[in-house]
Amino acid sequence: MESVKSQTITAPSTQQVNGSKAVLEALVKEGVEYIFGYPGGAIMPIYDELYHYHDQLKHILTRHEQGATHAAQGYARASGRVGVCFATSGPGATNLITGIADAQIDSTPLVCITGQVAAHLLGTDAFQETDIIGISMPVTKWNFQITKASEIPGVLAKAFYIAKSGRPGPVLIDITKNAQFEEFDFSYEQCKGFRSYIPTPKLNFDQIDAAARVINAAEKPMLLLGQGVILAEAENELKAFIEKAHIPTAWTIMGLSALETTHELNVGMLGMHGNYGPNKLTNECDVLIAVGMRFDDRVTGDLKQYAKQATVVHIEIDNAEISKNVHAHYPVLGDAKEALTALLPVIEENNHEDWLNEFRAFAQTEYDKVIHDELNPESAELTMGEVIKFINEEVNNDAIIVTDVGQHQMVACRYAGFKQTKSSITSGGLGTMGFCLPAAIGAKMGAPDREVIAIIGDGGVQMTIQELGTILQTGVNVKVVILNNEFLGMVRQWQELFFDKRYSATEMINPDFMLLAKAYSIECEKVDERDKLRAAIHEMISHDGPYLLEVRVGKENNVFPMVPSGASVSDIILEKPQNI
Repeated sequence: MESVKSQTITAPSTQQVNGSKAVLEALVKEGVEYIFGYPGGAIMPIYDELYHYHDQLKHILTRHEQGATHAAQGYARASGRVGVCFATSGPGATNLITGIADAQIDSTPLVCITGQVAAHLLGTDAFQETDIIGISMPVTKWNFQITKASEIPGVLAKAFYIAKSGRPGPVLIDITKNAQFEEFDFSYEQCKGFRSYIPTPKLNFDQIDAAARVINAAEKPMLLLGQGVILAEAENELKAFIEKAHIPTAWTIMGLSALETTHELNVGMLGMHGNYGPNKLTNECDVLIAVGMRFDDRVTGDLKQYAKQATVVHIEIDNAEISKNVHAHYPVLGDAKEALTALLPVIEENNHEDWLNEFRAFAQTEYDKVIHDELNPESAELTMGEVIKFINEEVNNDAIIVTDVGQHQMVACRYAGFKQTKSSITSGGLGTMGFCLPAAIGAKMGAPDREVIAIIGDGGVQMTIQELGTILQTGVNVKVVILNNEFLGMVRQWQELFFDKRYSATEMINPDFMLLAKAYSIECEKVDERDKLRAAIHEMISHDGPYLLEVRVGKENNVFPMVPSGASVSDIILEKPQNI
């Protein structure tokens, strides 16, 4: 492989510092704004040094280390920068793992720094010692244990480069306590590359030309948009591409907001609870163009019945994803922005209006059978969909919507409206309940000028509800909406549809969320009547400061459409089967 050498213009200056100061100086030189973390014994020297960096680095004390990782994820996803978190050794480090795993599968750039017992104690089962390198190896893009202070500059520079380059991901750096105290001659140089790591493959223009020929000849092309478009900042190139070729475009939940909701070529969401048209017509298109997505099982359903009639063009930066799940007849290995830029001049102007009308016909069927009743219900019970509808109207489709995992997530992804990119933040691949509340805190800090609204179920919010304490301490202006159906709603829906309504361990007896909000000095309101909902949402958005709104929704409402587990995307259903 080619080696990519660091470019140095002048020799960096040196200064005598200890390892703890070296860590913080490295963060400053990498342009870090926020650190999300929780102190403890093994990382105490770094926190002691942090005391002197209040003007340069803002530390956010979360109430749990998992909250720190999710907040760092929210920050990274909203800002497009690397999220940073701190934790101590042992349980502090292991508490990071869920968030790190979430970041790994959702390609979120994080640098996680953990303290560790002194080097001479490694392997002795010392107090709060765990092998965090071994534990985190399967869920990190790279990890490294520093045992000498002199390793800190080079390792941290490499960590930031790896986290943000190519297909982004989380990096964990474990620093022994002795290395935090040791002094050495410090200098810092940002990493520009190193031998054997080629994060962005060089485009093969033969692949570009071959893909263009197939796309130009297509009569029924369909484009699948994933988060790779957002990570590559290729939104404008994608829009120019689909408009020139007039290609209906669907999106994964991780790709949501890359293309504005109202765009005429935006045909909706793919997957298990996606829109009717893009799921049905996946198995009728003649050319399937996937850009920056990995053909997750929630998108494809039964792979044996997935798009077998289609010629597949797959634009993807990670070679491991090409033909992993769905065979790519025409792979294009490379950065989405570079690939779309190269394709644009060789793509012919086209018009696929008759094909687009097929999507519109399915959309009308879905509206008549599902959407109308969800957004304009006649039942006494409030629906999740109408809550999202009123939020859209209040913010004019221009807020960052952060969701947890479950029914409310699918409803929010289906119905939230977006005008600009980086506006939808959710846990996609890992499906981590508890993600939303801390991620919303980080998102607001990553995009302080934007409205940030957390949409959470009553189950997920209680997994990280202690982060209301982080809101109390920081005053961060996050709007929290709890959609309370007193069930673990998505699990209950499956139990109803596929387990003969045996509601095993899914009904929730919840606390008084209003009393909890007041305990944390957060303004709040509870709504269970339709005529009060719109005013309550207006009050929440208008309030200058954090706000918690609880909306009591129907206990046994379901989310449709739905592709049953293991079924073909063509078997998507619009309503509960008659025999259930």
